[in-house]
Amino acid sequence: MPVVRSSEAVVHEIHGARFVSYATPLTGSKELCAWRGEIPAGTRAPLHTVNREEIFHLLSGELLITLDGRTERIVAGDTVIINPGATLGVENPTGTTATSWVTTSIGLEAELADGTRLTPPWAN
Repeated sequence: MPVVRSSEAVVHEIHGARFVSYATPLTGSKELCAWRGEIPAGTRAPLHTVNREEIFHLLSGELLITLDGRTERIVAGDTVIINPGATLGVENPTGTTATSWVTTSIGLEAELADGTRLTPPWAN
């Protein structure tokens, strides 16, 4: 039975946010990836288009989520469903860190507006 202890989770930092990776092929997952995102106060992630569905659940704090040009304020307990091909932006306009839980399928890639393709290690 694969159990990933919090002390064994791998931390990645990109665009000012932290991604704490739990479920990946390296930890025994066959189809899904899951991580905790920590989005510090004042952070704005660049717009990016994803190739896999993501389920984004906000555990604490408040964020502005822009999905295909429409911006919504979400608060702790809210869940955003991000479909493949959607363009996503995340901003924390508050004074405290927001924490999220994200689940997607293995193979997630993101493309930035300038055409740069990212293959996040926490989702593969």
